[in-house]
Amino acid sequence: MAVMLSEKAASEVKRIMQEQKLGEETVLRVGVVGGGCSGFQYNLGFDKAFDEKVDSKFDCHGVPVVVDKKSALYLDGTTVDFYDGLEKRGFTFDNPNAVKSCGCGSSFQA
Repeated sequence: MAVMLSEKAASEVKRIMQEQKLGEETVLRVGVVGGGCSGFQYNLGFDKAFDEKVDSKFDCHGVPVVVDKKSALYLDGTTVDFYDGLEKRGFTFDNPNAVKSCGCGSSFQA
């Protein structure tokens, strides 16, 4: 499995899906795109599209997660967590494949 969601991240995703009244066909798409200050940037969002030829789909704590096969190469073993503290709030990525990450944590080098 390329990507795991922590229980806290899964709870936050479910809360957002319910709040935005997203249908049952909605999945959480996790990916990597070129850009950011370190070369690759994490991409996280909701989608209704899923193509078995180019995507992997799995369930993580009740959240349907989709990762395209190209991104899966860079995200294998990555855990997505949710941080809710005084100084910041949002999703974080713990990627064992990242050689170097930027200060903001939203981009990396592989």
